[in-house]
Amino acid sequence: MRRLFTRIGELATACGTEAVFGKAQGEIRRLHDAWLLCEGERIVSLGEGKPPEADEVVDCQSRLVTPGLVDCHTHLVFGGWREKELARKLAGATYLEILAAGGGILSTVRETRRASEDALYAKTKALMDEMLAHGTTALEIKSGYGLDLATEQKQLRVVQRLKSDNPDLAATFLGAHAFPEEMSHEDYVDFLCDIAIPAVAAEGLAAFCDVFCDAGVFTAEQAERILLTGKRYGLLPKLHADEIREIGGTEAAKRVGAVSCDHLSETGADGIRALKDGGVIAVMLPATSFYLQKPYGNFRGMIDADVPVAVATDMNPGSTPNLSLPFAMTAACLYGRLTPEEVLSAATLNGAAAIRLSDRLGTLEPGKLCDLVVWDADNLEQLIYRYGTNRAAAVWKRGVCRNGKETV
Repeated sequence: MRRLFTRIGELATACGTEAVFGKAQGEIRRLHDAWLLCEGERIVSLGEGKPPEADEVVDCQSRLVTPGLVDCHTHLVFGGWREKELARKLAGATYLEILAAGGGILSTVRETRRASEDALYAKTKALMDEMLAHGTTALEIKSGYGLDLATEQKQLRVVQRLKSDNPDLAATFLGAHAFPEEMSHEDYVDFLCDIAIPAVAAEGLAAFCDVFCDAGVFTAEQAERILLTGKRYGLLPKLHADEIREIGGTEAAKRVGAVSCDHLSETGADGIRALKDGGVIAVMLPATSFYLQKPYGNFRGMIDADVPVAVATDMNPGSTPNLSLPFAMTAACLYGRLTPEEVLSAATLNGAAAIRLSDRLGTLEPGKLCDLVVWDADNLEQLIYRYGTNRAAAVWKRGVCRNGKETV
C-alpha cells in the first residue's frame, strides 16, 4: 500500500541517524507545499510541489507535519499517585525532606509493590495512549519503583508486554533509583550488582541500566560500580545527575561511556566538558524544573560546547506528572532558550539517539519508519507558541493512523 500525505503546509524534520549538536542542532529541513510518500511502514520519498501517484491519499489540509516525537526519559510504570505531596511542596518542603518523611519515591515503591502486573499494565497502557495522542510515538520507560527484584522485574515485564502495542519502546533498569527502607546502602549496592542486574539481563528485560547519582542518593563511585556491572551484562549505561547538586555524575558518565546523562539542571562548565569529552547526550527535563520550581540547566552552554541536547518529559508521579512532550518543548524554548528548530531536533532525532532508535526513528527521511504527526498548526513556531492545548490532529505510527482522523 502506497500512502501519500499531501497538502502539507510545512514539513519540518531533522536529518540523519546520529545525534546532532552545536550549530547543526538547529539546521533542520523545512519544506513547504510538501508531500510525503510511504509504503507499508516505511517512508519512500518526500518533496515539494507536485506529488507522485499513490494508492491512498491523506489530505493534511495545509497543516504542519513533523516526525513522531520521541520521549527518551519516562517513569511510566508505577502504582498510585502523589497528589497529596502538592500541599507540602507549596509549603516549601524540599524533595529530600519529603523523601526523608517516607514520601517521594518510597511511597510510590510501596504502591508499586502492592499493585498486580495486570493492574500496572492497564494503567501504563492508558498513560502511553495519552502520550501518543500528544504526538509521542516512541519512548523509554524505566523501572525503579520496586527496589526489590520481584517488583523491578514486574515493572520491566509490563514494558515488554506493551511492546506488542508499540514495538518502539526502550526499557531501562533503574533499580538504583533510591535505597529501600529494609536494606543498608552498602548491602543494596551489592544486591544490585550481584543479584538484580544479572537476573534482569538473563531475562532480556532491559536494554539500559540507569542510576540516580545525586545528593542524598547514589554517589558517583556507587554509580560507576553499578553501571560497569550493567555494562558487563550487556546493559548500556545512563545516569540521572546534577538535578539537586553536582557530585561527579557527569564525570562518572564520561568514565563509563554513558549513552546519556539526564536532568543536569545544576551542571557547570566542568560537567559540560565531561559530557562533551565523553560523547554523552544531555537529556534535559524542563517540565520537572517547572513543576519543582528549580533551575532549568544551561541548555545554551551545552549546545555551544557541542554537547547534543535532547528534551524529554521525565513523566513520573512525584516531580512532573505531565504526559505532554510538546509542553516540555515549549518550556525548553522559553527557559532553556532553545530555538524551535533546536527543540524539534531535541525531541525527535536526539531523543531517538538517546535510546538507540535513531537508525529507524526521529526524522522523516526515506527508509525511516513512517512515524509522523499532523499538527493543528501552520508552522513549527506556531506549535511551540500555542502551548497548553493538544495540537496533534493525527498521529501515525509505522504507517498506521493511531490517533485522530486518517483524513485530517
